[in-house]
Amino acid sequence: MSNDERAASPTPADPELHVPFELVEPAELSSPLVFSSPHSGDIYPASFLASSRLDISSLRRSEDAHVHELFALAPTLGAPLLKANFPRAFLDLNREPYELDPRMFEDALPEFANTRSLRVAAGLGAIPRVVADAREIYSGRLRVAEALHRIESLHKPYHAALRSLMERARDKFGAALLVDCHSMPSSVAKESAAGRGEKRKPDFVLGDRFGASCSGDIVEALEARLRQWGYHVLRNRPYAGGYITEHYGKPGAGWHAVQIEISRNLYMNEADLRRNLDFDLLASRLGEIVRLLTQTFGPREQRAAAE
Repeated sequence: MSNDERAASPTPADPELHVPFELVEPAELSSPLVFSSPHSGDIYPASFLASSRLDISSLRRSEDAHVHELFALAPTLGAPLLKANFPRAFLDLNREPYELDPRMFEDALPEFANTRSLRVAAGLGAIPRVVADAREIYSGRLRVAEALHRIESLHKPYHAALRSLMERARDKFGAALLVDCHSMPSSVAKESAAGRGEKRKPDFVLGDRFGASCSGDIVEALEARLRQWGYHVLRNRPYAGGYITEHYGKPGAGWHAVQIEISRNLYMNEADLRRNLDFDLLASRLGEIVRLLTQTFGPREQRAAAE
């Protein structure tokens, strides 16, 4: 985060979040790719923990633990990596900024708040009401001012930084590709597969908003490489992409976006969140994915954006 961005952003109320997100830049910008890890933050403010009815182990069930580390090779291969330091349970960057649940607050939300989305109904708005297993986070109701401050000091600056990276990539290369990096509980992947009568749960789910957010060639190349390694890959079900993929996936304007969901048991012990023995292999393979996407996302997208 630049000094200008810090100066323009409200100061987070929680001292633990004086650096709310980090940008890892390449030594030389040589790739049109931008990597974002919005849900791997693991700094839980003391005031948040005090307001929650859950212990930190329960809260961390919503965290995409270690995902930014899985993609750590991206900056060494010419692409920036932006990662949040605060957790998803505190503020969800993959939601509209004012996607808020009125049941959570003592006072009335502003009229411009989106209170009727399916995500809000599920308790998973910008300020989540529940963690991944539908357990209520807070012991009491919040003040609207607290929610608005989180949005102004965390959500908006993160997206300003992400938008700046996309604009820079498009200006230099003619087009930009956002890779939105996430993980999914293996239990969710298993249930999703069973619900469609599949014998094998997915290892990866690729989300491109059913073809609306990204060039099909990119997703096909990504899927083919993952399948070569023996992974089971699905597209758009159960995850087609959230606010980030929808907001930044504008192929006609030279902005492409794809969401990658990785089954957590591929790289960690889901009970204690520790890396497992396959972590390094997966990280290495994801480095190969960075190379592949840089090579694949090239001249045709750049020419299309310039026309």
